[in-house]
Amino acid sequence: MRLLLDTHAFLWIDSGDPKLPLSMRVEIQSRQNMVFVSAVTVWEIAIKRASGKLNFALPIGKAIADYGFHSLPISVEHAEWAGALPFVHRDPFDRLLVAQAHLEGLTLVTVDPQILQYQVPHL
Repeated sequence: MRLLLDTHAFLWIDSGDPKLPLSMRVEIQSRQNMVFVSAVTVWEIAIKRASGKLNFALPIGKAIADYGFHSLPISVEHAEWAGALPFVHRDPFDRLLVAQAHLEGLTLVTVDPQILQYQVPHL
């Protein structure tokens, strides 16, 4: 399976937070799955860290590499598709993750009930 981590899923894996369901943790850690972290997640973490809302000490790219995850850049197609989504969810970071999951054929790892309203494969 090819997985795309929502920002909270990446942060919970990093911190060992028990809010991440065990079934998701198992899939993320499985060597049979390819795990992606979007540039939009890096952007969101960087903004929250700069504003003092989040303490994430490592360079985010290093953390992604240390876990063996793959980086997913943002394309023009991702941005356009995200902008055309119905306004079920207004968070631009999450809308972009939905677009990326759809266009790249990825399964989104999230517990966000608003994201789950979109027709995108998810754990």
